[in-house]
Amino acid sequence: MVIGLPSLKISTVVCTTCLVGKQHRESISKLSSWHASTKLQLVHDDVCGPISPASNSHKRYILSFVDDYSRKTWVYFLHEKSKPFKTFKNFKTCVEKEVGTHIICLRTDRGGEFTSKEFTNFCNSILLRSVSCCQLPGDTLNAVRVVLHEKQVPKSFLLEAVQWCVHVQNRSPTTAVSHGTSEEVWSGIKPRVDYFQIFGCVAHVHILD
Repeated sequence: MVIGLPSLKISTVVCTTCLVGKQHRESISKLSSWHASTKLQLVHDDVCGPISPASNSHKRYILSFVDDYSRKTWVYFLHEKSKPFKTFKNFKTCVEKEVGTHIICLRTDRGGEFTSKEFTNFCNSILLRSVSCCQLPGDTLNAVRVVLHEKQVPKSFLLEAVQWCVHVQNRSPTTAVSHGTSEEVWSGIKPRVDYFQIFGCVAHVHILD
């Protein structure tokens, strides 16, 4: 499914970090099992936060987009919860140019950041709107808790952990997509993973004069 995956040894040791980071409540049955049949037929959008403490760049909110067909996830980081409109327009322009088609339906919750007059008028003129209980994928939040706990990285690096986890998960198998990774289903290109680094590993940066 990917290029450059190293040989991995199967371990039977119980990972305490995973147990700590992946505790969850029982899944809630969904009203519908419908899934999109093409890219951008349905896009999920949600804002998560506020994050405490704020990130090193003073951002406190995570804006996520998930393509229902490929399950590919994009994340953007905001200073204020009420400012997702400009980011959504930039996202929409970027992904529509990339795949050569338009977003058909946008699914959000009833948060005020998505029900403003400006946002509503823009969406009503070009796409369908659907209201549901959206959120950043639970697997991503689990992974973020795991890597922060394992490496004892300060919580001010949470947004970096989110970005790292989303990048890895887009290139990893998922039960929601049966015919490749999310990245390959989205782009049509089998992803490489030989450049991956462990989150929290020591890095040396050369700063130019």
